Amino acid sequence: MVLFAKLHFHMGSFMNVKKNSKPMDMSAWIDSRQSQGLYFFSREEALKYLQISGSTFKKAAMRLAYKNRICRIRSGFFVIIPLEYSATGILPAEWFIDDLMGYTGQSYYVGLLSAAALHGAAHQQPQQFHVVTTGALREIKIHDLTIRFFSRASLDKVALNRVKVQTGHIPVSTPEATALDLIRYSRRIGGIDRVFTVLQELGETMDPKKLEDAVKTDGNVAYIQRLGFLLEKAGFSSLAEPLSMWVSRQKTFPIKLDISLPASGVKKDERWKVLVNLDIEGDL
Repeated sequence: MVLFAKLHFHMGSFMNVKKNSKPMDMSAWIDSRQSQGLYFFSREEALKYLQISGSTFKKAAMRLAYKNRICRIRSGFFVIIPLEYSATGILPAEWFIDDLMGYTGQSYYVGLLSAAALHGAAHQQPQQFHVVTTGALREIKIHDLTIRFFSRASLDKVALNRVKVQTGHIPVSTPEATALDLIRYSRRIGGIDRVFTVLQELGETMDPKKLEDAVKTDGNVAYIQRLGFLLEKAGFSSLAEPLSMWVSRQKTFPIKLDISLPASGVKKDERWKVLVNLDIEGDL
């Protein structure tokens, strides 16, 4: 599935409020946008629609931010905070991530622990919102919200679902694609132990045929060896079997289960050619 970035970033095209002879002030404009279900705006939109100077915009934005009415996410991009979120001062990331990524012009999908949680594997609620995109973006930390970005060269072959959220739909990696990403980025999300715990729940939502298709598309043998080993250990033999058949047809080498740990003298799992250098202890 090919994912296209929102290169046309709204720029007021959703605004149905007609301009009066007297320009609307920024507070009223914010109210107007929220009434239409829009919880974001850009500096460029505000300057264009309100016909104000940069200095006037800055002063108005500072006043509204002080009142927890708006919050700057990154340079030029703001979210609108409704009353029910004024105490936290920030919206849930899924409310505005699509618009933020449209503003950056980069393709993306919600992945890893955030995707797993959206698919029901929420035993360990992630403290961060995970986004996979095509270019390096700096982590965003605002109040209690952290958005982490993970970079991949291409997203074209990643299987995605469109998941409905408060403000529309967002692209989320399928359970099968999510499982592979958990292996791929395991060191950055808490290690193999945490991946195993998530797979214990995520496996309930995975389909053997879709997993086999995801594996063929991905093609990274080492990732698939680790994933097959963990799924089998978690009791999902129906998911592990097609992976075992696929791996048996590839040129394989013994690999460490945890690449950050030594593997001297450890037991090797012959089925998966995995050097078991970590005692897996899931939380479930």
